Amino acid sequence: MKAIVISAHGGPEVLTLTELPDPVPADGEVLVRVRAFGLNHAEAYMRAGAWGQVAAVTGIECAGTVESDPSGRLPAGTTVVAVLGGMGRTRNGSYAELVTVPAGNVVEVRSGLGWAELAAVPEVYATAWSGLFGNLELRSGETVLVRGATSALGQAAVSLAVDHGARVVATTRSAGHRALLRELGAHQVLIDDGRLTPQVRDGGITVDAVLDIVGNSVLRDSLALVRPRGRVCQIGFLGGFDPVPDFDPIADLPSGVRLSFFASAFVLGTPEFPLTDVPLDEIYAKVEAGTLPAGPVRVFRFEEIVEAHRVMESGTALGKMAVTVG
Repeated sequence: MKAIVISAHGGPEVLTLTELPDPVPADGEVLVRVRAFGLNHAEAYMRAGAWGQVAAVTGIECAGTVESDPSGRLPAGTTVVAVLGGMGRTRNGSYAELVTVPAGNVVEVRSGLGWAELAAVPEVYATAWSGLFGNLELRSGETVLVRGATSALGQAAVSLAVDHGARVVATTRSAGHRALLRELGAHQVLIDDGRLTPQVRDGGITVDAVLDIVGNSVLRDSLALVRPRGRVCQIGFLGGFDPVPDFDPIADLPSGVRLSFFASAFVLGTPEFPLTDVPLDEIYAKVEAGTLPAGPVRVFRFEEIVEAHRVMESGTALGKMAVTVG
């Protein structure tokens, strides 16, 4: 099979197209013929070496058809999406024509969407849904602040929260992105300079919950801006991986505020966090109906992977991108 491997840790240019033996599914795995895969910042982190030693073939999600399922659960030819389950991290991932995936991380999809459209949904929508409704337990009518909202994950979170009937405060570092977030349904847009708490207080905004995609660099501020007994869930690291210096729960964690973390790359699809908890059928139906936007904003060919990573890391795409295979 054709596959894209990380030839060495480094920039986009280390992604190399090569031939590898076809993988064979073990018990408890499904062999998927990849038709398209979404692009994710996690893959850039793995390529660059930020996550240490990882699999040679990156890629944490894909859409395609079942090539073989030893259990017989999914017949050959079934349209599926696969997400996480160690792909790209502890096992070869979806930047290939074929990939084996733990069965719990493969879901049948019934949709008229094209391959690139199918591939643009699983990781960002499953992660956003888990953070909003699993960790934050967001309710209709509540106000949620989505920090890092112009990212693909942030846009999915804004869209899901608006669809759920929540009031959404979305943040961006660029005033030029206000219109994009308003189009997604955000009720307010704040310009994030790293200190949102004064803006929230001066604006008289009561924030029930924060979905923080920026991460450690703004964690103290996210905790400070939420209301008493509010909730904060961190699900991203757009601001970098450096730990929070001298974090002190006594000084930095307001009384009654709940802080949680959702590491989709490590837990989604496990028995404790089954992928079946995420209503992907409902999400795909809403994407197909136009209720939820999913993109992709740009589609690349398999052999354009280096350029795809360059665009992803430039931050200019403003949405989910995908790559078609074959």
